[in-house]
Amino acid sequence: MFIPKGKDAIISRIEDKIAAWTFLPKENGEDMQVLRYEPGEKYDPHFDFFQDKVNIVRGGHRVATVLMYLTDVSKGGETVFPSAEEDTHRRISSIIKDDTLSDCAKRGTAVKPKRGDALLFFSLTTQAKPDTRSLHAGCPVIEGEKWSVTKWIHVESFDKPRQSSDNCVDQNPRCGEWAAYGECNNNPIYMLGSPDLPGACRKSCKVC
Repeated sequence: MFIPKGKDAIISRIEDKIAAWTFLPKENGEDMQVLRYEPGEKYDPHFDFFQDKVNIVRGGHRVATVLMYLTDVSKGGETVFPSAEEDTHRRISSIIKDDTLSDCAKRGTAVKPKRGDALLFFSLTTQAKPDTRSLHAGCPVIEGEKWSVTKWIHVESFDKPRQSSDNCVDQNPRCGEWAAYGECNNNPIYMLGSPDLPGACRKSCKVC
């Protein structure tokens, strides 16, 4: 599910901390997405930057991702970067390869989920070009349950109305899937929009 920006004092404080950490304005961020992974569930390798023009109409490319871990995971569930380059002189304990990592995590630079930790990575280079080294995946949970929260942050404000002349479009390639799951009713602010801002999945929710 998605938690709307500024929903309450707790969410606002988290967003303030993210803005301070990333040096990116709060208005550039999307709503936070909460995910739960049960044993065997995973997220296949993907990029957070967009590869189409439709999704960059609102806020431009996603420049940064903050992934917050809400639970420890007994085994598995790591976030792995298959194409990342390891800096052997500046490793931190959470990405050192050891016997506690799953086979999936050993295929790249990996971070173990630990309650209270947050992972920040950038999807664009310093020249504002998509960085293919940001390819990442959520390894299968082997034991336990994984809860996480994702905050995607764009190059420009995500709060400004879209400048597209055709407002009946989906802003996310997964809109159809989410609509089928009932998210049009469960998360109307994100999916359908508000009086001030059109939703991200108006076409799939059949409101236009």
